Amino acid sequence: MQYMLLIYDNEAAAGETSAEEMQKWFEVTQAMQDAGVMRGGEALHPTTTATTVRVQNGETVTTDGPFAETREQLGGYYIVDVPDLDAAITWAARLPSADRGPVEVRPVMVFDEG
Repeated sequence: MQYMLLIYDNEAAAGETSAEEMQKWFEVTQAMQDAGVMRGGEALHPTTTATTVRVQNGETVTTDGPFAETREQLGGYYIVDVPDLDAAITWAARLPSADRGPVEVRPVMVFDEG
């Protein structure tokens, strides 16, 4: 089963990522690859680069920034293919930012084409 690990952090408080923390991210990414569970993942640019799109009365309306004001912002994600939720939680807990911000674990819906 595939799960998305959505990584949240407070952009304002996080500041620049140290070389030491980046090494931890590289290590957990490599561990996922070595275990054969990683299906994808990327870091996201800051929310200041986001554009939110809505269609209102048939017209496309865009606004700068994320869709909601929150203390934590979505900073990146992994998609893992693991046997169950417990395994996904184990990987989420290994992420370097899990001790300062939440990691949301959600099952990925798979649609049959056909």
